[in-house]
Amino acid sequence: MLHYKELGLVNSRELFRKAITGKYAVPAFNFNNLEQMQAIISACVETKSPVILQVSKGARKYANQTLLQYLAKGAVEYAKELGYAIPIVLHLDHGDSFETCKSCIETGFS
Repeated sequence: MLHYKELGLVNSRELFRKAITGKYAVPAFNFNNLEQMQAIISACVETKSPVILQVSKGARKYANQTLLQYLAKGAVEYAKELGYAIPIVLHLDHGDSFETCKSCIETGFS
C-alpha cells in the first residue's frame, strides 16, 4: 500500500478543512496526461492555489493507475520547481465500486 503522504500529497479532508476556515474554494481538475497536469499545476502555482487532481474511471483505464499516481507525485515536484509548493490532492472522480475505491486508496489517492 502506498500512502498519499509518500507521494507528497495532502488529504482532501485536511484541504477542505483549511478551505472552509480560510473561506476560499479549491479547484478540482480531471487530468489524463502529462500536458494536462503541467497546465493545471502551472496555473495553480501562478495563483498560489491548492488543487485537487481528479482521475476518472476512464482516465484510470486510459493512462493506467500506476502512471497517474506518479504523475501526481511529479506534480508535487513540478510545483516546487516552479517556486511554490502548493497542497495537492489526488482524488478518484466518481468511483463506482468498492474495489475501485480500495485500489485507489492503496495507490495514494485520498
